[in-house]
Amino acid sequence: MSVSGALPNHHKNLAFLASSAPEVEEARRRLVAKYGDVPPDEADCIVALGGDGLMLRTLHRFMGSRKPIYGMNRGSVGFLMNEYRETGLRKRIADAKPSIVHPLLMRATDTHGGEFTAHAINEVSLLRQSSQIAKLRVSVNGKERLPELVTDGILVSTPAGSTAYNLSAHGPILPLDAPLMALTPISAFRPRRWHGALLPDGAKVQIDVLEAEKRPVSVVADHDEFRDVLHVDVEMDHGANLVLLHDPGHSLEERILREQFGY
Repeated sequence: MSVSGALPNHHKNLAFLASSAPEVEEARRRLVAKYGDVPPDEADCIVALGGDGLMLRTLHRFMGSRKPIYGMNRGSVGFLMNEYRETGLRKRIADAKPSIVHPLLMRATDTHGGEFTAHAINEVSLLRQSSQIAKLRVSVNGKERLPELVTDGILVSTPAGSTAYNLSAHGPILPLDAPLMALTPISAFRPRRWHGALLPDGAKVQIDVLEAEKRPVSVVADHDEFRDVLHVDVEMDHGANLVLLHDPGHSLEERILREQFGY
């Protein structure tokens, strides 16, 4: 993951996307009347109106396009979003600081032989899907590191996602430009003293589900879920660049830093 400098001041064509809430759609209509609207494939910048869920869906939708995404919060948390204001939008976008985010690439095989792939901007999480606790084997770069982790689950997080589910699971907050991934257990029972690991962002994580028939496990990449998995590979996809725009002084790096000091 890396952070680049200022973007060129040429965001003339804007495409506005909104969540389904009526008040958010009304805000979109006001902004379209003020700034115009073009189809997303013709836009210089995508403006996303909603909360973090909409931002994640927008980033997934335009993954690989290199179109910058500028979000304005009309949801609840809005950690990834800018403050909502209807005035001076073009100047705000021109002055915004871009953050280049690389997603995780997840490959999974289920107990029926099915194979699945998905990207995750926040995290890839494995979760027990029944009352039976999960048993997992964890390897990094082909070397076994935990022969048996008895747990409710485990997740691999990007720096951008380290303040989301990873933080709730008591994982570390990572600076946005840190070349790291967080490997964090979810309510681990054994080994009791293992609280996770920090891995270089070039590492490949392999997780095998032990006793998969008796102890079924699902895997979730952001919002894509696959059930009854047997084996999961996770690595950072450095070939996929996602560009988030934030107002000066309110960058994603600054917000992550604030989280580390509790405000």
